[in-house]
Amino acid sequence: MLIGIDGNEANVDEKVGIGEYAFELLRQFEQFRINNLEFRIYLKNKPNKDLPEERNGWKYRVIGPKKFWTQFALPFDLFFNKNRPDVFFTPTHYAPRFSSIPTAVSVMDLSYIHFPDLFKRYDLYQLNNWTAYSVRNASAVFTISRASKGDIIKTYKTKDDKVVVTYPGIKKLSDMSEASSKFEIKGKYILFVGTLQPRKNIVRLIEAFSRICHPERSEGSRDSSAKPQNDISLVIVGKKGWLYDEILEAPSKFGVEKRVKFLDFVEDKDLPLLYKKALCFALPSLYEGFGLPVLEAMKYGCPVVISSVSSLPEVGGDAALYVDPLSVGDIAKKLELIINDNDLRQSLIKKGHEQVKKFSWEKTAKETLKTLEELVIKD
Repeated sequence: MLIGIDGNEANVDEKVGIGEYAFELLRQFEQFRINNLEFRIYLKNKPNKDLPEERNGWKYRVIGPKKFWTQFALPFDLFFNKNRPDVFFTPTHYAPRFSSIPTAVSVMDLSYIHFPDLFKRYDLYQLNNWTAYSVRNASAVFTISRASKGDIIKTYKTKDDKVVVTYPGIKKLSDMSEASSKFEIKGKYILFVGTLQPRKNIVRLIEAFSRICHPERSEGSRDSSAKPQNDISLVIVGKKGWLYDEILEAPSKFGVEKRVKFLDFVEDKDLPLLYKKALCFALPSLYEGFGLPVLEAMKYGCPVVISSVSSLPEVGGDAALYVDPLSVGDIAKKLELIINDNDLRQSLIKKGHEQVKKFSWEKTAKETLKTLEELVIKD
């Protein structure tokens, strides 16, 4: 059996979200070494050095032109190549056009359906149209949470058994003890990790943080006589996504510009210590397909404060403190609670270590491969 895979999302230097998902699946697939099973990875550019090396049963195929690659270059090659794959898998929303080969796609979430105003017009058009086409024509649709599965079935009126939930795992990170000094982080801090975009609700997080620093400015939901947290900062890790200007302006708007530190993209080797030394990890997101940083934080002994919406309760289980993402007061209240209650922190850390054991990339890859093999049998 020959499995074709769109490897472009994995073939980038800074991997987040779908890129991380695609890379980890490729890494796991290559390690399986199953008899009579071959993989061909299709790319626009030559493979990066961190991708698995070629061997018998594991080959890369670089094709062009790069422009309209999914609409033209890929389906053209799949149609005219005599040694075509038996099944094709893309870890993105975008299936190749006009392909007669059984195809599986991955749809992480439908945030563009729930929050269309948070996307650029061109991106929104592409997501709406290409995802609809891909889901309609795919033989199987992978997603990463039950919440996302429900959204896909409801939005695209597809059958329940066509949508397969495969929870992601946790990437391996190697410790780097100089991380805190490298980024000039002093004292205690709350940590956020994620792309800078409106869906992540970072502006409300910054406003909630400002209420912790200046409780006298709080309105109604918190005790204005509460003691200000003068020795805590907010560290925001993540590269710029889109519509991020309001996020960058928020610290000045709420009077905490000297207490909020933006680190941009941080390499994997620097993340473990950032998690380990943080007071807590905060992700008050409006919507998540999964939320991998939540598990990373738990793995490295960092208690988490996350939203009570979409897939996040599936990820956090009973090992997280939940907030209403639309309530700045609730976010501030829960952050202050976890900062001041050491027993609660230790309890969440212990539960977090148990929660992460439920997820692994090996399990994700095996479940994905099982479905791909079943598509060939059905065909």
